[in-house]
Amino acid sequence: MTALTLARPDDLDRLANLVADFHAEAAIAQDEETRRAALLPLLEGSPHGAAYLIGPARAPIGYVILSFGWSMEFAGMDGFVDEIYIRQAVRGRGIGSEVLSTLPKALAGVGLRALHLEVRRDNHRARGFYEKLRFRAREDYMLMTREM
Repeated sequence: MTALTLARPDDLDRLANLVADFHAEAAIAQDEETRRAALLPLLEGSPHGAAYLIGPARAPIGYVILSFGWSMEFAGMDGFVDEIYIRQAVRGRGIGSEVLSTLPKALAGVGLRALHLEVRRDNHRARGFYEKLRFRAREDYMLMTREM
């Protein structure tokens, strides 16, 4: 079983490096100062989200960041997989599947009612992967965003 460790403030450097790798791969523009400022509240215990290291805590092979909210439709707390990243060298070994199967079970135990994630409509490989893990497209809905 792949270890999942709740990230703490002393994990900031390791986690920031992994996030930078993911952002480079996904073409997400974000400077180091902004990245670290976004991560630190999660590592300090913000009730709005959590960051988990995947693999050995001292040498993680990835991470998953969750945001938490409240849903009337699902009658309680819901979560959003904001980012999940596995180092390219260890992909294809079932680690992502294991993480996305384990987390919902663990979070349901603390009251989470639904877990959401975002995927590009044209990324059929990723969509198929998520569908195997019982995530379902909500065809009548789409995520809309307003940046502030």
